[in-house]
Amino acid sequence: MTDQTATPRSFAASAPLKGRIAIPGDKSISHRSLMLSALAVGTSRVTGLLEGHDVLATAAALHAMGVQIEKRPAADGGGGRAMGATIEHMDSGEWVIDGVGVGGLLQPREALDMGNSGTSTRLLMGLVASHPITATFVGDASLSGRPMGRVIDPLSQMGADINASPGGRLPLMVRGLAPAIPLSYRLPMASAQVKSAVLLAGLNTPGITEVIEPVPTRDHSERMLKGFGADLTVETDSEGTRHIRIRGEVELKPQTIVIPGDPSSAAFFIVAALIVPGSDVTIANVGLNPTRAGLIEVLRQMGGDIELIDPREVGGEPVADLRVRHSALKGIDVDPAVAPSMIDEFPILFVAAALAEGRTTTTGLDELRVKESDRLSVMATGLKAIGARVEEGGDGLIIDGTGGDALPGGATIAGHLDHRICMSFAVAGLVSTAPVTVDDIAPVATSFPNFEALLTGLQE
Repeated sequence: MTDQTATPRSFAASAPLKGRIAIPGDKSISHRSLMLSALAVGTSRVTGLLEGHDVLATAAALHAMGVQIEKRPAADGGGGRAMGATIEHMDSGEWVIDGVGVGGLLQPREALDMGNSGTSTRLLMGLVASHPITATFVGDASLSGRPMGRVIDPLSQMGADINASPGGRLPLMVRGLAPAIPLSYRLPMASAQVKSAVLLAGLNTPGITEVIEPVPTRDHSERMLKGFGADLTVETDSEGTRHIRIRGEVELKPQTIVIPGDPSSAAFFIVAALIVPGSDVTIANVGLNPTRAGLIEVLRQMGGDIELIDPREVGGEPVADLRVRHSALKGIDVDPAVAPSMIDEFPILFVAAALAEGRTTTTGLDELRVKESDRLSVMATGLKAIGARVEEGGDGLIIDGTGGDALPGGATIAGHLDHRICMSFAVAGLVSTAPVTVDDIAPVATSFPNFEALLTGLQE
């Protein structure tokens, strides 16, 4: 792991945001497309892949476990370059993955560096858990502070031997078991990552592995597993609980995948357009999977003008262009049931709430305390520093908005190596009297490498 020098950046009051932008590919789908392509028999092709640090960490780990991955930039017509020990960000093009088949991952020679990516870590732990290999997972300071116990528990029940640092944290070592032991696992919390880790472990496990999901979470894994030919069923009982069952040791078929734009990345520009007076922004090709689209519904409840243009389906995922115009937002009580469908979008929702008229209350957000940072505490502290009226509760925030008036701003915000915190306060700076400085903008590259360039383009 290499330490990066902090890159502070200031964001100031903005003229109206105008124009049309295309955002990077969906991060959740990007991770899963690489992993399932790696386990298919044959060659898969992926376009629209998010080339942020998190997804590239997944690609590098798969390469270290014997998967051939090649990026063919559009600019050179497909000459390409094979992936080696170092992966560089390259122009948009096609990723070509030669799968090794379920059970075909090889012993990595060195520790797998996950950088800042919790998704890479948890899902790859699931893959390794049912392979006869041993892998050590390491990460940066932020990731190394995040507990992995929620994944360690079910994978250990399947037979994996996992030795973690104190508190179930990285560095940790996973010694897989093949054949692993199928299980029926009831999720103790709403977590798409835990669900996905168990299902991925189940791919190379004889018999049927079941995940019982009382609260629905993003279903990209289920959709994509079916697309690759996995024997997977989903049933919902009379209480609304989902029973997801996968039969192991089934051959996956290679796919051609087009990844839609990431709704979590679109969220920052949706909110920016809503709160910067005079703005009118269209965001192209945004994925609108119903398990991910909670933010749009909440912002509409607050009075946000968000229009879906040309709704369509791409690769089994609902997609549309979004036209977003400046709106007078009103505070609401956010239904905690919506949290799983927008868990990553709450930091930027808090910024919208700070500009709304009246009070916004949020509850049921315990999950935000164990993300890349304690997002409840960090957002509360940062918003107070730039003049917002915020009260922090045990599982949510209460925010009394300005009614559209600019925030005072003028503070330097500690981003805690959390890309969503950094981008949220970048947007807050656009509606502040004095500039808002983010202490280190570099973490944004983990999920949204061209965030600043797109923002600048809309201001011109």
